Amino acid sequence: MDEIQKRILKEVADLHGIPVGAYNFRVNGASEGRASTANIEITSKEDKSGINIRIKDGTKNESCHIPVVLSQSGLKETVYNDFFVGENCDVLIVAGCGIDNCGGQDSQHDGVHRFFVGKGSHVRYVEKHYGQGDGKGKRILNPVTEVHMDEDSSMEMEMVQIRGVDSTVRTTTAELGANARLVVRERLLTHGDQRAESSYVVTLNGEGSSTDVVSRSVARDNSYQKFDSRIVGNTTCTGHTECDAIMMDNAHILALPCLEANDLNASLIHEAAIGKIAGEQIIKLQTLGLTEQEAEEEIINGFLK
Repeated sequence: MDEIQKRILKEVADLHGIPVGAYNFRVNGASEGRASTANIEITSKEDKSGINIRIKDGTKNESCHIPVVLSQSGLKETVYNDFFVGENCDVLIVAGCGIDNCGGQDSQHDGVHRFFVGKGSHVRYVEKHYGQGDGKGKRILNPVTEVHMDEDSSMEMEMVQIRGVDSTVRTTTAELGANARLVVRERLLTHGDQRAESSYVVTLNGEGSSTDVVSRSVARDNSYQKFDSRIVGNTTCTGHTECDAIMMDNAHILALPCLEANDLNASLIHEAAIGKIAGEQIIKLQTLGLTEQEAEEEIINGFLK
């Protein structure tokens, strides 16, 4: 990989080199490197573009990195990745995509990820999206995430998009078994004329299942954001969804938290708050020697942590 590709890799996967554990690097539509371990096997799909990741029962304290880098203007691709997590595992999966577009054509990556999480397993999933480049072509990312969780399993999802993506539609669906728990933390920043739409549908089918879906976002300039979150409770379960957003300049934000209770013992809560940065916060930081712009940046960085 060249220096631009390495810089993008650092942004989306926090990698400075080859990681310990299993990995698959995808660069401009082709595999740039792959390694399996004794417990995590990565193989190419035979019927379409993508990979299968199979994690053996009882795998603990191991990781799998599958970042994607696009630095070729005009490249558009759809990739299908399936994760089969065995029983009683505890693993970290790091995905994400970065686009450097310095040309005049749009570049686009659509990643479709399916997770099948076995009984008693815990998965931490980190997905970061990033864009850069001074070309007129757009940087487009449309991730689709589908989660199936067996009983007593848990999953933490960190979904991050901080800069440079012109258009994104982020679609996540999940079905939970008995006593399964799903936690989602989304962090999103848009600027310029960017558009970002996030959709979450979590269905609580198993008794004792629970979910907590929280989005924190900042919309600047003329950008647009839509947060659409729906929790469906079909049994004795608990669910919470929250959107907390800061709006600046001429931006627009639409929040649509939705609850559907189909059982008397489904306990579901939603919250949404959209507002601007409080003037007294900026003034307080200015008294410490920061400019107004520096104060805004500090507040935004703290809000999105």
